[in-house]
Amino acid sequence: MKLVICEKNISARNIAYILSKGKLNNIRIGKTPVYEFKKNDEIWNIIGLRGHIISRDYPEKFKWWKEENLMEMINEEPCRLVSEKDIANSLKNLVKNNPDIIVATDFDREGELIGVEAINLIKDYNKINKIKRAKFSAITNFEISNAFDNLTEVDYNLSYAGESRQIIDLAWGAVLTRFISLVSNKTGKDFLSIGRVQSPTLALLVEKEKEIKKFNPKTFWKINAKLKKDEIFDSTHIEGQFWDEDKVKKIYDKIKDKKDAKIKKVNKKINKEYPPAPFNTTSFLQTASYLRIPTSKAMAIAEELYISGLISYPRTDNTVYPNTLNIKGILKKLIESNFSKEANEVINNRRQHPTRGKKKTTDHPPIHPVSVPSKKLTLDQEKIYELICRRFLATLSKDSISETVDVSLDISGEEFKASGYRLIESNWKSIYKYIKEKRKPIPELIENEIIKVKQIILKKDKTKPPQRYTEGSLIVTMEKLLLGTKSTRPEVISKLYSRKYITKSPLAPTPIAIAVIESMKNCDVIKSEMTARLEKDMNLIAENKKTLQDTVKESRSMLTKVIKSLENNKVSIKTNINNAHFEQNNYGICPKCGKNLILIISRNKKRFIGCTGYPTCKNTYPLPQKGFISKTDMICESCKTPIIMVRTKGKKPWNMCFDMKCSAQK
Repeated sequence: MKLVICEKNISARNIAYILSKGKLNNIRIGKTPVYEFKKNDEIWNIIGLRGHIISRDYPEKFKWWKEENLMEMINEEPCRLVSEKDIANSLKNLVKNNPDIIVATDFDREGELIGVEAINLIKDYNKINKIKRAKFSAITNFEISNAFDNLTEVDYNLSYAGESRQIIDLAWGAVLTRFISLVSNKTGKDFLSIGRVQSPTLALLVEKEKEIKKFNPKTFWKINAKLKKDEIFDSTHIEGQFWDEDKVKKIYDKIKDKKDAKIKKVNKKINKEYPPAPFNTTSFLQTASYLRIPTSKAMAIAEELYISGLISYPRTDNTVYPNTLNIKGILKKLIESNFSKEANEVINNRRQHPTRGKKKTTDHPPIHPVSVPSKKLTLDQEKIYELICRRFLATLSKDSISETVDVSLDISGEEFKASGYRLIESNWKSIYKYIKEKRKPIPELIENEIIKVKQIILKKDKTKPPQRYTEGSLIVTMEKLLLGTKSTRPEVISKLYSRKYITKSPLAPTPIAIAVIESMKNCDVIKSEMTARLEKDMNLIAENKKTLQDTVKESRSMLTKVIKSLENNKVSIKTNINNAHFEQNNYGICPKCGKNLILIISRNKKRFIGCTGYPTCKNTYPLPQKGFISKTDMICESCKTPIIMVRTKGKKPWNMCFDMKCSAQK
C-alpha cells in the first residue's frame, strides 16, 4: 500500500485524479476525505492535510501573561501539539498496514516541514516501510506523472530551516508582545503585537513618515511653451526648475508675448524596448499591488490557481525559465483560451530566447500559466490569471520598437526643449497592457523652420515630500533587506493592517505604531540587520551548513539582550504608548460639554463615539460599522461635530459628521 500526503484536500483530489486517470473512489476515514485507487496492482490512498497539523506553543505555566517569567520563556522549549486531531486519527487508521509514504506537499521550507511533521506523527503510530518525496511545480498531468515516476528523498535540512523559523518567530513574537503589552497595560483584546519581522517592517514605514513630516517644501518656477505645427504640443525652458523668482520673471517678461519659435536641433533615435522578465513572487506581488490588489489577497488567489492546476507554484525566487519548460505546449493550450489572439501572435512572431531576470534557482520555475480554466473563475481570479498569462506571453514576444525625438528650439534667445515618443512596432506592449506610456508623439519638425507659439506659461510649484510606500514597493524593500521570505511578507503586511498599525490608503503608520517604534528606537528588534542575520542563518540550515540548535541558541541570546535593553526604558515606553493610544482614539471636542470625544468599542464589538465626560455627559454618536475611519481637521458648520472620512471597499471615500440628523448629511 502507498500513502500519499498532500498539503490540502483539493491538492490531494487533483493529484489522485491525475494518477488514477479519473478512476478513483472517494472515501472518508472519520471526517477526512481520502482518495483511493489501484495502480500496478497496488492500493493507493491520497490524503490532504490542512497545512500544519502540528503546532507549537509554550507549556501551561506560561498561559498567564507575567513580566517576571519572560526571561524563562525565552529559553523554554515550546511543546509540539496536534492541532488537527481528526486528520491525525485518519492517518493513524491509514498506516496500520505499514505503507510506503510519499510526501507530495509544496516543495519549499514550509511544505517540507508540513510533510515531515506528518511523517513524525505516523512514526508514533506504526513503522513506515519507505519514505519518498514527489517534487513538482505545477499540478498538471505531465508534472505530477513525472514527479511520481522520479521520486526523490525528503529534504530534512529544508524542513529544519522551516522549523527554526517556527521556534524563533514564536519566541520573539510571544515574548516581545507580552513585554510591550504588560508594560503599557494593553492586554486582553487591546494587546500590542510585536514580531521579529513585523517590527523592522513597521519601522520602515515610521521612518518614511518622519521623513515626510520633516520635509520642508521649496518653491520653484517653470516656464512652459505651447507650440503648434499641425497640432499643439508642449515644451519646457531648458533650465527646468528656476529657484530665483526675479530671474524667472525677467525671462518670462522677455518672451511672454512672442509668437514664433525656431527649431535649432532635432535628434531622432530608434529604440528597442526589452520585454519584462518572468514573474517571481516579489515582482508578481509588486505588479498586483499596482492593480490595487492587496499582496496577501494576490498571494491567496495565486495559491488557488496553482492548486486548481492553472498556474505554476507561485512561491519562487526564480526569474529564468528552465530549458525543460514546455513552452510550445503551454502556448498551444492558451490558443484555446481568452488569450488565443495573443498566443497566436507569439507563436507566429516569437523572440529567439525568452527574457530572463537576474535570479536563477533550481527549486521552481518563474510563475507561468500551465493550463486554461475549465470553469468560470471569480472576477479577482480572472484578473490574476490574466496578469500571469500576459506576463508569460510578453516574455516570449519580440522587443518593441519605438522612436524618440529630442528637440531644441529658440524663443527670442531662450532655449526650450521638447520630446516626443512614437511606437513603431508594439510587439510585447500590445500583449502586456499594464504599462501605460505617458510620453506622446509630436509633429514632424525640421531644423531651422519657424513654428507658432500659442502660449507661454509661468508655473509656480513646490517640491514634493518623499512618497509613502505602496504594498508593492514595501515588499521589494523587505526583500532587499532580507525581512521575511517570499511566503511570509504578504502575511506580515496583512498583520500590520489587522493590528491597526498602518492605514491602507495611504500606507502610513498610526500614532500607536509610531509610539511603539519610537519606544524601541535604540533596540535591535526594529533594525533590519538583526532580522537579516537570522534569515541568513536559516538559509545555512537549508544548505546543511548550520544546525537548527545553534541558530535557535543564537536567536535566544539576541532576544535576551533585546528584553534587557527594553527593561531600562519601561517608564518612557508606557508614557509614549498611552499618549499615542489617546491621540489615535481622540476624535475632537464634544459640542455639549467641551471634553474629548473618543472611539469606543462596546462589549458586542460595535464601535461608536462617546464623551470622556461620562457619566455627567452622556453624549454619544453612532458610527458606520464597516470600513476604515480616519480623522480630518474639519468641523461641521451645522452641528459643530468633527468630520471624519470613511473608506469602504468598492466605494469612493466620503466625509461625514457625527450627528446623523444634521442637515449637512442630507
